[in-house]
Amino acid sequence: MDEFEIRDAEYIELASLLKATGLCASGGAAKMAIAEGQVRVDGGVERRKRCKIRPGQVVEFEGHVIAVR
Repeated sequence: MDEFEIRDAEYIELASLLKATGLCASGGAAKMAIAEGQVRVDGGVERRKRCKIRPGQVVEFEGHVIAVR
C-alpha cells in the first residue's frame, strides 16, 4: 500500500490524485478511468471525477492501493 499526503488543502479531487500519484499519465486519462468504473474509493466503485478525497480514505486502481493522509 502506498501513501499520499495532502498538503495545504482539506482534500484532493480523485482525478487529480490519480495524476499526482503517477497512476494516470494525464488528467484526461484519469477522468476516463473513473468514468469507466475502474477506480474504487473505500471499497466502492467511484464514478465522480471531482469526488473529494480526504485523509483517511483509500483509493484503488489497477492493483495499486493508495492510503490518503
